[in-house]
Amino acid sequence: MTNPRPVGPLLPGWTPPPAPTGAAMEGRYVRLERLDAEAHAALLFRAFDGHDWVWDYMPAGPFASSAQFHRWMKEVTASGDFMFHAIFDKESGAYGGFASYLRIAPAAGSIEAGWIAMAPALQRTRAATEAMYLMMKWAFEAGYRRYEWKCDALNRPSRGAAQRLGLTYEGVFRQATVVKGRNRDTAWFAAIDAEWPALDEAFRLWLDASNFDDSGQQRERLSDLTRLVRGGEDPLLSTR
Repeated sequence: MTNPRPVGPLLPGWTPPPAPTGAAMEGRYVRLERLDAEAHAALLFRAFDGHDWVWDYMPAGPFASSAQFHRWMKEVTASGDFMFHAIFDKESGAYGGFASYLRIAPAAGSIEAGWIAMAPALQRTRAATEAMYLMMKWAFEAGYRRYEWKCDALNRPSRGAAQRLGLTYEGVFRQATVVKGRNRDTAWFAAIDAEWPALDEAFRLWLDASNFDDSGQQRERLSDLTRLVRGGEDPLLSTR
């Protein structure tokens, strides 16, 4: 007798992907390397210095001193729950931020990009976009089926970044957690492996040197290139 209740499709040939190892990822404009407190803390503290707002929606920070930042970085990079990368901007020749893989679940084929902090000098650059592309590229090419992005629901810039990068808005988890003594509703975004070929093409087109004029201004916007791939618009970004 046929079971009348629907079940998900089988995944013949699928095997759990490997966990990230922290290996360097090299792009045209950026290099990602495993975050290390001894190598990167002082340089990144200097990049963030005077810009405490960078930490507004982060679970940690701002940091009162380079030593405090160093201690935090040493602790968090020792955790087996995260795989942090330092972001080196090849055009400026400086480290400008960091990002991490977290909620790494090979058995489910799911991985999240988070703990993303970028100094103002790195934000809105080709290097920043390529860093996010390289992290997504590694995940899907390693065999992950789902790539997640979550942020404080009040963090409009992060929600805009997720949509620009082609991740689909999936909703808000109300009262999801408490961060720095405050309520946090969490907005969820994700891309899945079926969408990756089109997203990969969009990133490649945007990052190509021909997409920028002599002053470095983009000709095509990435959000326009990813619009047909992502599965819907974030309602917060469609309101004025």
